[in-house]
Amino acid sequence: MTTLDAPRRRAVPARRLVWWTIAAAVLAALVLLSILVGSNPIPPGDLWQALLGDGGDEARYVVWQQRLPRTLAGIVVGVALGAAGALIQAFTRNPLADPGILGVNAGAAFSVAVGIAFFGVTAPIGYVWLACGGALVMTIVVYTIGGAGGASADPVRLTLAGVAFGAVLSGLTTGIALTNPDTFDRMRGWNAGSLLERGVDVVLPVLPIILAGLVLAALAAPALNSVALGRDVARSHGIDVKRMTVVIIAATTLLAGGATAIAGPIGFVGLMVPHAVRWTIGVDQRHILAGSMIAAPILVLGADILGRIAVAPSEMPAGIVTAFVGAPVLIALVRRRKASAL
Repeated sequence: MTTLDAPRRRAVPARRLVWWTIAAAVLAALVLLSILVGSNPIPPGDLWQALLGDGGDEARYVVWQQRLPRTLAGIVVGVALGAAGALIQAFTRNPLADPGILGVNAGAAFSVAVGIAFFGVTAPIGYVWLACGGALVMTIVVYTIGGAGGASADPVRLTLAGVAFGAVLSGLTTGIALTNPDTFDRMRGWNAGSLLERGVDVVLPVLPIILAGLVLAALAAPALNSVALGRDVARSHGIDVKRMTVVIIAATTLLAGGATAIAGPIGFVGLMVPHAVRWTIGVDQRHILAGSMIAAPILVLGADILGRIAVAPSEMPAGIVTAFVGAPVLIALVRRRKASAL
């Protein structure tokens, strides 16, 4: 290390500390805004009193039965999508990859459509298990096809299998929805990616699934830098590539499937957030994974809050807001040469 490199190396942890401090402050502010802002016009003072346990019945109901559970759902969904996006981008060595690249979202949506159309599932709590099951089955199929013929399930084969099967299931889902008006009507809100009516009864059953995914992500974190450099490099570093592939795929499935089960397929979060984090705090995959887990809830909560006030007294689903915001931001990031490489 040269004399000129030393100050630069010391500046990186300092920059990360500043980034984490700002991100934590922004997330805390958005949590507060998510509780205080909504389509139901209640004075902020009453809401604050209700948060402290006082206030009127209406304010307490809005805070404890609607906005706090909704805020919790936004945080859980954001953490899961951010971690899943960071994992799949490191695994596929593609900074523009998305959890949906393995067909997770398509499998979840198809399963929900089948449940509504043929089994009469109507409650959001029913969507949870259907979406998780569909995501899991789809991942198993993709992983099996990606490793067919005795070949190892490398990122390219998995990506091709995921895109192909995802396209097929998306077409089938659209066909089911268009031929069944009730299915189309019930899937409309969920398929747009919404946190509306996502209470504790919806979040808690999925929480163990997402926590399991986070544990697997933590186990994979030490090997991510080696994996991102290629399979041969990972092997030279003593990484069991096959085992790590299974761990990363399982973690991505649990995280993305759980998030999709709660709020529907919210796009651009798992794609854009790790890319932006990489641009701001460096290319160390461990820091990208951790940073994505705090930056993604910022995006999800911000999109949900904006959706509440943009078309008040109606609401715009968070998934639509992330698409509006994410597309131009992603284009700007991609145009930056330094941000487009792992």
